[in-house]
Amino acid sequence: MTDVPARSGRTSGRGERARVGRRAFIGYVLGGATLAVAADLGLGTPAYAAVPSAPQIPELYDLEDLQTDAALPTSALIKIVINEDGTASFELPRMEVGQGITTSTAMIIAEELDLPVDKVHVALAPARPELMFNQLTGGSNTTVSTFTPVRVAAAIARKALLEAAAIELGSAVALLKSKEGAIFAPDGSSMTYGSLATKAASRTVKAVEVELKATSSFSVIGKPYRREDARLAVTGRKQFTLDLHVPDALPTMVCRPPTLNGSPKSVHNRATVLAMPGITDVAMVDTGVAVRAETFGQCIDAVRALDVEWNPGPVAGESDETILARLRKAELPLAVPKVPLLAGTVEADFTFMFRSSAALEPNCAIADVRSDRATVWAGLKVPIVAQGDIAKAVGLPQNAVTVNVVTGGGSFGHKLFADPAIEAAKISKAMGKPVKLMWHRADEPRQGRVHPMVTSRIRATYLAGQVLTFEQRQTSVVTDFSHGLGEMITATADRLPTGLGALGFSETIFTLTQELPYNFGVVTQLLNETDARFNTGSMRNIYSPDVACANELVVDQLARKMGRDPLAFRLAFLKNDRVKAVLQKVADVGKWGRTMPAGTAQGIAIHSEYKGATAVLVEIDCRPETVNRKIYNAVTGPRVTKAVIAVDAGLVINPQGLEAQMLGGVSDGIALALTSSLHLRDGHFLEASWDNYFYTRQWNVPFDFECIVMPSDSEQPGGAGEAGVAASVAAVAGAYARATGTMPTRFPINHDTVSFEVKPFIPPIPESPSDGLSHTY
Repeated sequence: MTDVPARSGRTSGRGERARVGRRAFIGYVLGGATLAVAADLGLGTPAYAAVPSAPQIPELYDLEDLQTDAALPTSALIKIVINEDGTASFELPRMEVGQGITTSTAMIIAEELDLPVDKVHVALAPARPELMFNQLTGGSNTTVSTFTPVRVAAAIARKALLEAAAIELGSAVALLKSKEGAIFAPDGSSMTYGSLATKAASRTVKAVEVELKATSSFSVIGKPYRREDARLAVTGRKQFTLDLHVPDALPTMVCRPPTLNGSPKSVHNRATVLAMPGITDVAMVDTGVAVRAETFGQCIDAVRALDVEWNPGPVAGESDETILARLRKAELPLAVPKVPLLAGTVEADFTFMFRSSAALEPNCAIADVRSDRATVWAGLKVPIVAQGDIAKAVGLPQNAVTVNVVTGGGSFGHKLFADPAIEAAKISKAMGKPVKLMWHRADEPRQGRVHPMVTSRIRATYLAGQVLTFEQRQTSVVTDFSHGLGEMITATADRLPTGLGALGFSETIFTLTQELPYNFGVVTQLLNETDARFNTGSMRNIYSPDVACANELVVDQLARKMGRDPLAFRLAFLKNDRVKAVLQKVADVGKWGRTMPAGTAQGIAIHSEYKGATAVLVEIDCRPETVNRKIYNAVTGPRVTKAVIAVDAGLVINPQGLEAQMLGGVSDGIALALTSSLHLRDGHFLEASWDNYFYTRQWNVPFDFECIVMPSDSEQPGGAGEAGVAASVAAVAGAYARATGTMPTRFPINHDTVSFEVKPFIPPIPESPSDGLSHTY
């Protein structure tokens, strides 16, 4: 997060940027029929950062800074429009995937514009290549990077409305008051924003200066507000990609290879499948054999009936063990001697298995590809890159491809990639017809994006009550960052051959995100990646869950070796007051150190990222009667019975939304520590669908959950979408170690037990159930 102080201003005649007040900014009233405005955040203004003692790179400049600074040059290209019905419209150049950014953005606009929140309409912008780096949804950066531009644009709109009202009401601007979408004069006369929309419009673009509201006067920002789309979601009226009606776009699915990234060689029974009820088309593409039908049920029947000869994938014959052996060969050495003179040593070696980042909404897209143009509808967090990739895939210029961004049902890194949109476009071109593509649930873990397998090795030395060195070496299957920073330049850089760009991009992201906020002497955290044959991606919180879990388990070991309580040890060595505050808060609220029965324990952990801080305290039950409890079709095991999370996210727009994000983050952390992983055997992942991929379920969530949103005097929001994950994994792992007396080293802890019946790989998907209601609760 860049701390974006109000330092933008006008450009002087000498080409230098003149200073304006602390909350003053320059923006534009745009030419148009009704009032339209945009912000100018002062391209070229230098960044400022406090320099703490012995800082790590993310303490000075992190991924939030990089994304925010990259978005600044095109901030003037996003605009707010005041409509004649008194509403305000804004096309957000980000993607809503359930994190609530359309609601929080509406709140920001409503605050600065003095308009009721329900009169602010926030839609999602289509792919706009001119926005360059300003159309990437990721890294918990949306609110951080859009907060000031959106406020400036809203303030300019409010100023223009006041000036128009002053003329109409015959009053001085300084005497007018704006409230709830209307402007009032001292004599009681008033005008609505709608009646002023055309009068405030400008025929030309003109620069104006505005001053933003002081945070002390906020009446919307910082107040709990329910998601604007919540009622639509729970009543089934919310529109996702598969709910859209595009003429002649019929259901389409793909018969996929039995091994990861295999490809079709030939289809032996095409005519037979085409003769099946409802089937309209069968086409071979590079990822499989596509079928188009009147219903998805007919697609499933056709996929199961296809007789396809397959080429093996690039990881044919590989398994967890062979990939782990590859990682071991690529591990970077630890520099500090294993037994330095006089000092004690703590050394640990952790493995984190492959994990699926599939969301509840399956991969899906609608595509209509013609000879001269293409239109695609999909949930896309990087639509500019998607537009370029689709254009390349179907042989069209990029400006002939329209990419419409649709609200998504979750992402967790999945929707940073346009896999289903590109595939749908290829299928539409091959068939010459519009298609509505849906991946089957079994396709997601077996052929979709995964979080890489990782090893994390740590060596720490200590002497005389001080930690002298802390080394961490993270080795990972290559993480795909081919989405870049949201545009084709950095996307292409990541696609360069290994050694020319790909690893450099990964290492940059790692360096800009990883921070160990302890005074541990000489600290080094290094990444090495190897093996680019897998479909990987930036699963929620990218590298941090694995890094933090390993770190905090070693911190617990250091505390034990040095005879200190884990909480007291952390408080003594932490160098960040905000981290100390959240840690102390969860310890107080969660009653750290209370007496607990044998086989149960508490765990506590911290994480610092996104210019904020989180701490988590959990309690876990590892007693046999809990671990071995029987629930129909469930994986049980140890259960986290209590979770307390405290978060300092700077200026909070919507506390209710933040609490929901933290609950989701804790649920992610429990799954990553205890239950959720993929098993690679003979070139394919065993898991197929949610019934055998064990994300945290209702029978594994804590009975007792509490989220504390810490007060903050910051005038800028911090990142929150991923902030709750890393400390949650670490706290659960630490609690498990205390409850069992054994520190876990492979995650999730249940990975070595395959507790489900593996579904067949040919056909690649199971038949649709005909008795679905009998399986409900």
